[in-house]
Amino acid sequence: MSRLAEDPELIRIGNCSGFYGDRFSAMREMLEGGQLDVLTGDYLAELTMLILGRDRMKDANLGYAKTFVKQLEDCMGLALDKGVKIVTNAGGLNPAGLAQRVGEVAGKLGLAPKIAYVTGDDLLARAGELELGTPLTANAYLGAWGIVEALNSGADIVVTGRVTDASVVVGPAAAHFGWGRTDYDALAGAVVAGHIIECSTQATGGNFAFFTELGDIGRPGFPLAEVRRDGSSVITKQAGTGGAVTVDTVEAQLMYEIQSPRYAGPDVTTRLDSIHLTQEGPDRVLVSGVTGEAPPSRTKVSLNTIGGFRNEMAFILTGLDIEAKADLAERQLESWLPVRPAELEWTLARLDRPDAETEEQASALLRCVVRDPDPNKVGRGFSSVAVELALASYPGFSLTAPPGNGGPYGVYKPGYVDAKEIPHTAVLADGSEVAIAPAAETLELAEVPEPELPQPLPAGATKRAPLGTIALARSGDKGGNANIGVWVRTDEQFAWLVHALTVDSLRLLLPETAKLPVVRHVLPNLRAVNFIVEGLLGEGVAYQARFDPQAKGLGEWLRARHIDIPVELLAANSQGPEAAAQCNHGGPLFAAERKQP
Repeated sequence: MSRLAEDPELIRIGNCSGFYGDRFSAMREMLEGGQLDVLTGDYLAELTMLILGRDRMKDANLGYAKTFVKQLEDCMGLALDKGVKIVTNAGGLNPAGLAQRVGEVAGKLGLAPKIAYVTGDDLLARAGELELGTPLTANAYLGAWGIVEALNSGADIVVTGRVTDASVVVGPAAAHFGWGRTDYDALAGAVVAGHIIECSTQATGGNFAFFTELGDIGRPGFPLAEVRRDGSSVITKQAGTGGAVTVDTVEAQLMYEIQSPRYAGPDVTTRLDSIHLTQEGPDRVLVSGVTGEAPPSRTKVSLNTIGGFRNEMAFILTGLDIEAKADLAERQLESWLPVRPAELEWTLARLDRPDAETEEQASALLRCVVRDPDPNKVGRGFSSVAVELALASYPGFSLTAPPGNGGPYGVYKPGYVDAKEIPHTAVLADGSEVAIAPAAETLELAEVPEPELPQPLPAGATKRAPLGTIALARSGDKGGNANIGVWVRTDEQFAWLVHALTVDSLRLLLPETAKLPVVRHVLPNLRAVNFIVEGLLGEGVAYQARFDPQAKGLGEWLRARHIDIPVELLAANSQGPEAAAQCNHGGPLFAAERKQP
């Protein structure tokens, strides 16, 4: 076991990337900003794997996050001087290629870091054998133990392929504290810390529902987790950086892209219903009480394929008779097409308003999206017909863009394979390989029974108001499904929310979900409910089933919907500038510990 930090009871793990394209300067900002033991970066997402797959089709030497290389060119010497280990999944589809490229960069800089990589996640060559079909990419979600082996061997830089997002945090913590494979509570605590910081500034005020309370978040600092031996952690950020770390900004990230209270991973199944959050001080939130269980025997695999070809044309409809204009354009285009594509979808966005003061405010958008296995059916043969309508259709005809050829679109779906089929391997700096065994103890996932709910509030006066007057939300994508996490700040608000915001009421508030399967999970410790809307995103983000293909705004739409709220809750929620200022410094609105029910 090798110590990664001076303090045997604490390791400070920071993050400098939440996606491929995040703030380039973050690596230097984190290294220069204060004490740090390990710096992580998450560059992968379902869509990113498709992008990297297309890169690899063009050049077999690619398939990794190229911006990470440029960041290291700038910061490798600084990290080595400070003794900060770097652990990242930027290897994507080609961790060996990235490790080699990092070594080349180090040589040009006159540096000699120990570089290790983790591989075995790429199952593409065995997709048929494993009954995964014929995808473009097939990558299993590896766990943290390959990273542990690499760090224990003395590696300064560890690059991986597709590991779980939290693994880049769990690995350093497990290596530092010497955790074993069955230290489930500690591992689960580190999983939660990793989930909180992996999306960079979403934990420090970015994309936060009550953002106006935080003042000018400016340039939010990237988060870091002070992980402790028992798996508890303090989420914070470096002094002098923008944004804020509060119970609610942390919970906002906790609620992002989750599903069941059992959060399954290859190393541990984390019980999200066990989490407690406490504001310890300004920009310091304690995460404690997390429990874990043995992982399932099967491992999730990210499968991306090219689903066909897609094109889109958007018509601008201005002024009067919007519905009639849309109907005319739809009938004309469909009847003029020489060949109808396999899929043809129309969406009318009524952005117009009566008696508008500007032309833009008087206009609506009519979108036509087409998909087909044959690129010719969705290319110029489609978009040129839309242009041909220009002098023969509704008054004020206009398009948002010229005709184009369209392009391929991706389809994502998860697969599952027995963990014993995955050759999880750590390749150390000296070239030696260490095989990582799958979990010896497993536990198949089971539904978590709905917890005992608080008694409903006594009947009283209500007022029609936006749900977001008292509730926060965060939404995101998991393949073709969307999740919407909604939470409140007081026990009284939760006693109302958990009875008012049911599956049936969600379907009424969000009509787009009305005909889809919806599942609700209740998380009393967080005063939260989490909804899974199945199939809302079609076949994944690259399929672009909606104008918001990753469901990023779904929670904000829900918050904007009006619902009958008890007057007493609205009155208690009314806060003046002084209270808002307090909450920005760990005051009353954030300081209440999420107590056990």
